[in-house]
Amino acid sequence: MKIYLKIWRQNDAGTPGKMVDYTLDNVIPHMSFLEMMDTLNEQLILAGDRPVEFDHDCREGICGQCGMMINGRAHGPVAHLTTCQLHMREFKDGDTIYIEPFRGKGFPIKRDLRVDRSAFDRIIMAGGFIAVNTGQAPEANGIPISHEDAESAFDSAACIGCGACVATCKNSSAALFTSAKVAHLAKLPQGEIESRKRVLAMVQQMDEEQFGHCTNTEACEVECPQSISVLNIARMNWEYALSSVTK
Repeated sequence: MKIYLKIWRQNDAGTPGKMVDYTLDNVIPHMSFLEMMDTLNEQLILAGDRPVEFDHDCREGICGQCGMMINGRAHGPVAHLTTCQLHMREFKDGDTIYIEPFRGKGFPIKRDLRVDRSAFDRIIMAGGFIAVNTGQAPEANGIPISHEDAESAFDSAACIGCGACVATCKNSSAALFTSAKVAHLAKLPQGEIESRKRVLAMVQQMDEEQFGHCTNTEACEVECPQSISVLNIARMNWEYALSSVTK
């Protein structure tokens, strides 16, 4: 099928960018979206043009590297999928597809569709870890934690750090990402020792990275490929308030 593409092209963060038109005549519906982008890049290389740069790694919906805004939605028109899991059968012959990078002050553009998401790494480094020496791994059934708490912690830990929450939020807030990292440790006994200073440090780092504030529109949960709940934000706010008065 024939697809018309309008793709954001930008050499680096210091130069202006613009939407550039491309046409693909040989798109197969069974292609993944990234395979379609690969086909475009092969066409550009053969024509002597610079290929479109975009982030990707596992292409299995696990690493969170492949984020793009597709027709105005993070990761595209299908809910709870990463860009690499999106297939061209979701589009029709003759469709025009707008492709842009994730945007936000905390996500400066590196080139084309690639953004610098190292701010997320710095938020995790601020407190998203457990410093206690655990020694040999204990018997799982011997850890005093209920099944419900363990499942809730796993649900929070499912965040892959793709940044769709930031790109979708009208304030470019990273509250869903940060809260997921805070909550999954706060729900486990191993994370209790550092829980008070953890949430303060991670929220402070989030603010320093110039992400906006959460205003509870819940758009982040709607577009999150892992369906991370906004209840994590409520848990982070509770942990933050408690830590602020007990530190």
